[in-house]
Amino acid sequence: MGSAGMDIIDPEQGLSHLRAFLSVAMTGSIAKSSDDILKASSAITRSIRELEGALGVALFERRPRGMLINAYGNAVLLRAVRIHDQAEQVADELCRSKSLGAISRNVVFNLMFSGRKLQLLEQLSELRHLSAAAAKLGVSQAGASMSLSRIESSVGQPLFHRMLQGMMATDTADKLVAAGKRVFAELRHMEADISAIAGTQQGTVIIGALPLGRTYILPTAIAHALKSLPNIRVKMVEAPYDVLVSGLRTGDIDLIFGALRPEVLCRGLITEPLFSDRIGILARTGHPLAGLSGIPLGDLLNEQWILPRSDAPGRRLIDDSFAELGLSLPKASVESGDLAIVRQLLRSSDMLTAMSPRQMRVEIESGMLVELPVALGQTTRRIGLTLRDGARLPPIAHSILDSIRLHARDHSGKTGAPGHG
Repeated sequence: MGSAGMDIIDPEQGLSHLRAFLSVAMTGSIAKSSDDILKASSAITRSIRELEGALGVALFERRPRGMLINAYGNAVLLRAVRIHDQAEQVADELCRSKSLGAISRNVVFNLMFSGRKLQLLEQLSELRHLSAAAAKLGVSQAGASMSLSRIESSVGQPLFHRMLQGMMATDTADKLVAAGKRVFAELRHMEADISAIAGTQQGTVIIGALPLGRTYILPTAIAHALKSLPNIRVKMVEAPYDVLVSGLRTGDIDLIFGALRPEVLCRGLITEPLFSDRIGILARTGHPLAGLSGIPLGDLLNEQWILPRSDAPGRRLIDDSFAELGLSLPKASVESGDLAIVRQLLRSSDMLTAMSPRQMRVEIESGMLVELPVALGQTTRRIGLTLRDGARLPPIAHSILDSIRLHARDHSGKTGAPGHG
């Protein structure tokens, strides 16, 4: 076999062979597995061979008395068991729901081991049009329509509402898609698990990046990790917190770095605070207020402001700070969380912004921007990592996490005093 240098395993190919692999791993014998899953020995042998070919490694030692699972096989077994448990969990959940009618548990369970069907449901859920989903999957629209009809027929109910604006997923479809995404995440992590044993350290880590970490800590931490792990891929997802958390819960994202939310919003998640951050008032160097000292916050109410969106945690901190000092809330001339837009607006005008000085650290240190000496109310917030409870991240993800922790710790004391950046 090869040296674990595979690309990400194809979901259809991988899932179709995992059930045979699971049985052989548990029974230690092709013959016993044949009786266990009612499948011909030749078909099981072929499944194991094709799975090993897809993964690029042997999973068993072939011995006269049976099949002895090796270290690579144990790594795959761990993920396969998690996929099996996920399939059972969603099957049980849907069968318990009285509002869904009679759904065969076996139908749902089997669906979780069909990568092509899960991919179709996922793409339809996201794109909402059969033609777009078919094009994304490289199949004909007629083929996709027939496949969906078969899935809905087996489940015994429509999975999408056909509406003028497109196909809207039902609650059942949402549950199937979420479970399918977690299954795909386990397959993605197989690559990294196997490469770690082989010593090649390959695979993909997907990071949800909130604004505060994008400018310095995350880029620095990733660059540091890539020095020792040059073959890994890091995919950054920049989106609002709600979108990132949704991806984290389904396994589309491995970790989130940025401002932490209250515990009440973090059910099923693990939060790890790394440092506290504060808000400062920033302006261009040369701003009429830049040379002053001890500016009262109330004197800034009539200035033009660039502020985060009204639902952003940073905006709430700013509003709370004004309210704490008995002041009217500042009115935003521009609402944006895009650092490139904020940076250019500050440079080309006398507008002010209220944000973490860390987010503009490079611009402050270069002398492009300055933090005004303004006393604010309580504007500190916790910055750290958010992970999905129960997720089993591969070694490469833990290397990225350790690098983020290291650079966050090194950076935690560098908030600067107001007026000094």
